[in-house]
Amino acid sequence: MKVLITGGAGFIGSHLTESLLGDGWEVVGVDCFNDNYGRPEKLRNLERSMEWHGFEFVPIDLARGELYDLVERSDVVFHLAAEPGVRSSWGSRFESYVRNNVMATQHLLEAAQLWPEKRFVYASSSSIYGDAEQLPTPEDVTPRPFSPYGMTKLAGEHLCRIYHGNCGVETVALRYFSVYGPRQRPDMAFTIFCNKALAGEQITVYGDGSQTRDFTYVDDVVRATRAAAVAPDIAGAVFNVGGGSQVSLSQALELLEELVENQLIVSYEQPEKGDVRHTSADTTRTREALGFVPQVPFEQGLARQVEWARSLQLLPRAETS
Repeated sequence: MKVLITGGAGFIGSHLTESLLGDGWEVVGVDCFNDNYGRPEKLRNLERSMEWHGFEFVPIDLARGELYDLVERSDVVFHLAAEPGVRSSWGSRFESYVRNNVMATQHLLEAAQLWPEKRFVYASSSSIYGDAEQLPTPEDVTPRPFSPYGMTKLAGEHLCRIYHGNCGVETVALRYFSVYGPRQRPDMAFTIFCNKALAGEQITVYGDGSQTRDFTYVDDVVRATRAAAVAPDIAGAVFNVGGGSQVSLSQALELLEELVENQLIVSYEQPEKGDVRHTSADTTRTREALGFVPQVPFEQGLARQVEWARSLQLLPRAETS
């Protein structure tokens, strides 16, 4: 099979690409290298994939590029490209979120409607729930985004539903919960925490540390995403993808302190706009329809991310800038 992966140079997209290539799939990865973080990090994410003959990389802007040929020659579309991040989605950057999360998704769905029988897997986010009224949160809870980012990801879900209902596109939306692991974006909490902890620098926590998240290791996210591409009779559906346990930020920092064998220096600040108190995924539907059960416990996943952070510190400075 040949697949199209948007956001192929990103955190999750590069892991998904390598997983599929390893099983003999052909992959076309696209990315526009937007400015949410540096091009060198994204190019490093692609290094292993570039070694495979079955991989092709196409730099393209989904909001305005020619997409029909890319969709036509693919059996499955994995739409992971997005403008990420809750805290940066306010103010003047909101235009980028509308462009890259809403307009780009609509543009890709316009191409996909010509081949509606092809599965279209959309990477959504737990941010669409906001401060959810029920924990663990099932998919039928009314979404209440608490940030501009969450609103744009929900808009993408609505577009998928529209193109499924009107055009028959085989859309499936996956609501990822707090994904972590090697290659996590430099602006995300665990990347910052690991780097600060290893360097003996102060870590800033926004909130009192008792807030909880359903942290999900990236390999588990890849397994769920792959399952969504081939599971029968799920067109038009939405699924939670969570790690299976609520962990407080304080608990995560205690474990990090053990892993780096260095006492952490932590300061606490007021929560920032868009931050929610708790997240927890009810994955009953995902288990029944996709056969998804998370396999990587939090302790093991965080240890892997710490080792990845250590490995980057050994690289020459020019390669990490």
